[in-house]
Amino acid sequence: MPNIKSAEKRVLVTEKKTLENKAIKSALKTQIKKFLAAVAAGDKEQAAALYPATVSAIDSAASKGILHKNNAANKKAKLAKKLAALNA
Repeated sequence: MPNIKSAEKRVLVTEKKTLENKAIKSALKTQIKKFLAAVAAGDKEQAAALYPATVSAIDSAASKGILHKNNAANKKAKLAKKLAALNA
């Protein structure tokens, strides 16, 4: 345990931010799984409806620094490719 007051505060702030980041990342993974489940089921309407929300969640995570911008772009490209293959 830190002895310096500022170090104690950093520990508390880091724990709080870690929980927030974990919650956002978990919600993002859930959203992606919902989209992939719709694609796997062959449900074009549901997949098309979930795609914008999924991309928005990825962009939100990237803007908050939870995902790197290139990682976010890679995820969005893969999802778009799956959606296009489903509609083809």
